[in-house]
Amino acid sequence: MHGLGNDFVVIDAVTQNINLSAAVVRRIADRHLGIGCDQVLIVEPPSSTDIDFNYRIFNSDGSEVEQCGNGARCLARFVRDRKLSGKESIRVKTMNRIIGLSINKDNTISVDMGIPQFEPKDLPFEAECRSASYEIDLGDQTATIAAISMGNPHAVMFVDDIDSAPVSTIGSKIEKHYRFPNKVNVGFVEVVNRRHVKLRVHERGSGETRACGSGACAAAVATIQKGLVDSPVTVALTGGNLTINWPGEGHSLMMSGQAITSFHGQIKL
Repeated sequence: MHGLGNDFVVIDAVTQNINLSAAVVRRIADRHLGIGCDQVLIVEPPSSTDIDFNYRIFNSDGSEVEQCGNGARCLARFVRDRKLSGKESIRVKTMNRIIGLSINKDNTISVDMGIPQFEPKDLPFEAECRSASYEIDLGDQTATIAAISMGNPHAVMFVDDIDSAPVSTIGSKIEKHYRFPNKVNVGFVEVVNRRHVKLRVHERGSGETRACGSGACAAAVATIQKGLVDSPVTVALTGGNLTINWPGEGHSLMMSGQAITSFHGQIKL
């Protein structure tokens, strides 16, 4: 499946028993020797009565991560298409939060991504106190970022031209910077007007992807907080557009966009 070109192998662990090692995830995600994907997603039976499913996310390098917004939209479509649930709206538990997923009448999918967090400990990020922006020493230069948690850590940089942004070089340095103990996703955002931004994202463990849902949320939050855009805002990624609606600090954020099934198959593990 894919959400704006951010692609996933989605596995049903509700009707079958699945136990994936990091090595198996890497094999599945390998674009030459496996199926090929940015992340492997697992839908599991609920671990408590107040949710419908557990939702687990593995990067292509085998590491398990806390959140993936594009994947969440795909998960909602997968659950409905596989008839694992007949509900129009479901609640799923990620590694560290519960999110709501809804299928809209226009066939797009909306995800309640929860409340953005800004305290450094919530990312985690090494800083003495919360700030609207932080300076990161990269050795040969200094980068200015906003730091936001959408259930996973994001660093957001503002650039004048998205096409020439140093996504792979600077993105890789910030991703692995010692001030982010669990690494970080790095977004490069260009403001077009008060309802439209452009975004490229270097995802931890995957490199640059065609789209990053939680990255789009973090970019929208950062630009809204700086007073550069108004909600709802369209975030244009390489693979397409997402709509982000965020009333402001302390409120949940809603992300809407497409989720597409590319093909079904079987693999022997």
